Amino acid sequence: MAEIPSELVAQAAAGDMKAFEALYKATSSFVYNVALRITNNRNDADEVTQDVYVKVYDNLRAFGFRSSFKTWIYRITANTAINYCKKHARHIKGAVEYDPAVHDVEAPDTAGASLRAEDAQAHVTHLLEALDADQRACLVLREIEGLDYRSIAYTLKININTVRSRLKRARERLLAAGRKG
Repeated sequence: MAEIPSELVAQAAAGDMKAFEALYKATSSFVYNVALRITNNRNDADEVTQDVYVKVYDNLRAFGFRSSFKTWIYRITANTAINYCKKHARHIKGAVEYDPAVHDVEAPDTAGASLRAEDAQAHVTHLLEALDADQRACLVLREIEGLDYRSIAYTLKININTVRSRLKRARERLLAAGRKG
């Protein structure tokens, strides 16, 4: 996600709905992707994304530019997704997501590549399911979003050593799950 101009953030914070809509358009796919990686479920990611923008709207006036808008929205997204996972953990266990796109028929010349991509995505999803929400958030922010340890600690409001230990445990669990699968 590109850095958001501070003028746009200030306009949205002042109540300009067109500016807020521009913020949403500029950041919504990023927010959804982070939420999807942490929740590991499309419907949950949709709900988290909605929750994030309600929080952004409610708190934008208090933003204060003490960090970049990108860092601020990372923090809101990651924490909202983690809290959502913890709150809905008992419902997520054993639930099977139905994805109608998996059942679409594709042209034969792209079928092989599509199946390999689906298999890879299913494998990543399976591996991420082996992690708890806190470990998954750290791993997603580090390995997929490319944040350094200090940024992860700042985003999740945790100690940098906690980031290190969660990543270590996550990697150990992934290795164990990879051996089984």
